[in-house]
Amino acid sequence: MSTIDVRRTHALPKEEARKRAESLAKAMQSRFDLDWRWEGDRILFEAPKGAAKGTKGSVDVSDEEVRVQIDLPLLLRVMKGTIESKVQEKLGQVL
Repeated sequence: MSTIDVRRTHALPKEEARKRAESLAKAMQSRFDLDWRWEGDRILFEAPKGAAKGTKGSVDVSDEEVRVQIDLPLLLRVMKGTIESKVQEKLGQVL
């Protein structure tokens, strides 16, 4: 698998950063048909079907940063740069 790893620092209260990370997860859910859930301060997500099928990852929220890690399946590896840019752009919007 090819992995995307994007980190963005923030100066928000942790609860606000969690809310914004959840809005990111909801946006990914509607766009890519992902399933997601919270486990502590981490959102775990995966795409069991659709165009992103096989994609898995997490969004970790700490007091200082939000980190998005995405494991791309073989068919999406060629789009890694584009996907990484979109993740960075969306993180910039929500944080």
